[in-house]
Amino acid sequence: MQKIKLALSFSISVAAMTLGAGAAMGQARTDWPSVNHDNSSVRYSPLAQVNATNVKNLKQEWVFHLKPADYTGRLRYDESIPIVIGNTMYHGSPYGEVIAFNATTGEVKWKFKLPGDDTPAKRGISYWPGDGTIKPQIIFGTESGLLYSLNAADGTIRTGFGSNGTMDTKTSDVMNGFKVPYNVLQAPAIYKNLVIIGAGTGEGPGGSEGGAGPAGDTRAFDARTGQLVWTFHTVPRPGELGYDSWDEPESTIARSGVNTWGYFSVDEQRGILYMPLGAPNNDRVGIDRPGNGLFGSSVVAVNADTGKYIWHFQMVHHDAWDYDAPEAPLLVNIRHGGKTIPAVIAMNKASLLFTLDRVTGKPIFPVEERPVPASDVPGEKMSSTQPFPTKPRPLGQHTVSRDNLYKGEPQLQSYCEHMADDNHMKLGGPFLPIGNNQYSMSPPGPAGGVNFWGGTFDPKLNLFVTNVSNVLQPMRLVKGPDGSWRNQGPLAGLRRFGDVDRHLLCGPTPWGELIAVNMNTGNVVYDKSVGVSDMLAPPYQNTGRPTGSGAFTTAGGLTFLGGTDDNRFRAFKTATGQLVWETKLDSSIEDSPITYQGSDGRQFIAAVATGGGIGTATTAVTGDELVVFALPK
Repeated sequence: MQKIKLALSFSISVAAMTLGAGAAMGQARTDWPSVNHDNSSVRYSPLAQVNATNVKNLKQEWVFHLKPADYTGRLRYDESIPIVIGNTMYHGSPYGEVIAFNATTGEVKWKFKLPGDDTPAKRGISYWPGDGTIKPQIIFGTESGLLYSLNAADGTIRTGFGSNGTMDTKTSDVMNGFKVPYNVLQAPAIYKNLVIIGAGTGEGPGGSEGGAGPAGDTRAFDARTGQLVWTFHTVPRPGELGYDSWDEPESTIARSGVNTWGYFSVDEQRGILYMPLGAPNNDRVGIDRPGNGLFGSSVVAVNADTGKYIWHFQMVHHDAWDYDAPEAPLLVNIRHGGKTIPAVIAMNKASLLFTLDRVTGKPIFPVEERPVPASDVPGEKMSSTQPFPTKPRPLGQHTVSRDNLYKGEPQLQSYCEHMADDNHMKLGGPFLPIGNNQYSMSPPGPAGGVNFWGGTFDPKLNLFVTNVSNVLQPMRLVKGPDGSWRNQGPLAGLRRFGDVDRHLLCGPTPWGELIAVNMNTGNVVYDKSVGVSDMLAPPYQNTGRPTGSGAFTTAGGLTFLGGTDDNRFRAFKTATGQLVWETKLDSSIEDSPITYQGSDGRQFIAAVATGGGIGTATTAVTGDELVVFALPK
């Protein structure tokens, strides 16, 4: 087998490619037919009725409370993005229901209740238009690992799919003999008559269990029957490309993780599926898996019809930070070097944006392998270099020191300084390894500068726009009695670096940003602080706030963002980042909002506001509202 040169981040096999003039992006649609609008994942709408002049007139048009009347438990966090087909909105609720609405009036058309305590996939549901014989379907996964196919018209189960309308994705070929939770996390990618899913493997127990568990393989099923069509092994098997990137071949056996837990993208014209993959398990310790470990923390392109490998680009070598590559790659056309190039914009949690030729996987803006620090954990063989794009610059904070901790309110500033000093924290970056029995921080941390919701792209302005959270997270590796290592300690786990009781962070401000990049040049056009800390006195409130969902752009020149944990929903001029509209809700928006045209010709903007985001990891779930805005009639 051909030896992979690990110093390079990408590889290509173009023989199986079918070249085309450009991606069939579906961006002309005025509804919102998939979670990221269309398979290009650019989250851009051609609607222009709402603009910078009249956006101030937006009013709540209708509200729906997702919590059923007979439900008596705790409120539930919701990050599922609704979809709109024509004048029907579909939503997978965390209360175990799929609901169809009249998108203009909010009237419920039908509900489907899942059996028992099962719930729809937390990141959305999908629409398949049928094949001419089978009518349109709503297809979705569940927390228990099932796939359902419902008739879109009335919500009844289509019994011809799988076994009486459902199929269990927890098959022996992916479970590796483990009887552990495995779920479907995202809205499946729909391509022709294929339903494509990632894997909800979890991040591994660590310790003596290491990274063994269910496989993170990507699979495609026939939308008509539920039968398996193809599987892509995200951890290569013997004889497959990438197997040599694991220095100890036995470490690939039953290796879990390396899964798409965010969203896929599809170039429909070329027939290419782009899968963003997470780190191998355990994602904080790599002692038992030396080597760069393909296809961990990579974007991989495969033939969407067959699952055959085309190319890959690894964004983090030997990922032991949980940096992943969860964001759906954005499929765009950019002007560079005097020609138009079909590109893919790929990001990881480290806030590094890589611009690649989506046919070949080669970088459009150069990528440098730069030296990074070694680990002080015995046996941890980190990669000596990591890939950095020369353009654009990192979109989030990439280093922290004792001198640039939070500065502002004296009480919080003192708290932060004592937290770092009293715990002897090791500060640095980028790619500072987790410390040996010492708390360490290397921004942006595993919560990410940008997480699975990713960014948006305005093709008229050639601007990539994304919200970024600068949320630091202490981590510490501790050796257990069995000789294994875990990220452990009172400040480890999901604890953010800050005063969690006051929901305030200790890293340098801004804690939340809106950033735009000109994709023709790779230059950052603007970088705006977004969000206010209401719990601080007015002179200190303009800190920016972390976000738990993404944005969308429109032909009306606006960017809508609702993810900040200050409960605001905002609109900005896409070209400049100027704030032009803001409203405060009862809870923060934790799904990425959408826009669509109603049956009365008006443009609607919808979002789900429940609170409970990842910002300070202590944000309470406070609501259950699906909120829809429009201009007055």
